[in-house]
Amino acid sequence: MPVCLMIGLLADAQTIKTVTDVQQVWLGYFNQTRLTDKFGFWVDLQLRTKEDFFDNLSVSLNRFGLTYYLTDNTKITAGYAYVVAYPEDNRKVSIPEHRPWQQVQWNTKYGKKRMMQWIRLDERYRRRLVNDSTLADTYGFNYRLRYNLFYDIPLSKKGIVPKALSFVINDEVHINFGRQIVLNTFDQNRFYLGFKYQISEQSNIQLGYMNVFQQLAAGNRYRSINTARLSYFQNLDLRRKKG
Repeated sequence: MPVCLMIGLLADAQTIKTVTDVQQVWLGYFNQTRLTDKFGFWVDLQLRTKEDFFDNLSVSLNRFGLTYYLTDNTKITAGYAYVVAYPEDNRKVSIPEHRPWQQVQWNTKYGKKRMMQWIRLDERYRRRLVNDSTLADTYGFNYRLRYNLFYDIPLSKKGIVPKALSFVINDEVHINFGRQIVLNTFDQNRFYLGFKYQISEQSNIQLGYMNVFQQLAAGNRYRSINTARLSYFQNLDLRRKKG
């Protein structure tokens, strides 16, 4: 076989894309609390299963932040998240990640419909591995930029009010960058369809289907995660009422 033909076949083999399908459940609690006209805080706690919906755990996440309100509809938040990736495949240890983050979020109303958008920057410090059963003392690092679009369509003529149902559409794209990012600048896209039940003025519960399409570090390997997502949201306003 000519050398040039052999090189071409090897190059093609390296560029073949493989996609692995898994099924997961994502559970989440999300809280945005306003304390004063200018300040508030953010908390979200998440737990994700590994595969086949209920087979072990894949990720736990605890995120906290301090929020500054530019206006009633625009705010900036900076904080810290601690993430644990539990053992998978041949890896026998959990990998911790320290993640400072910053975000600008804004809300828009279109009649009775509502749209929320944010742009978030993550700084990801992840422990390296010595081998499949031992953590290294050093950390890998990269930035990740995220854009999130959430659209809330009420199914009641009264709009988004307590005891009413809404249809929600959500898409979030993640982009990696930094020195250590070589083959997976595109990290993942999360597309979600679901229903929201407005429990009260300040809380709601959401249930739906999300597809996470993720490019892995090898560059030619992808994962399609079919996800059942259940989330509880609180948006509290603890400011003293005037008058």
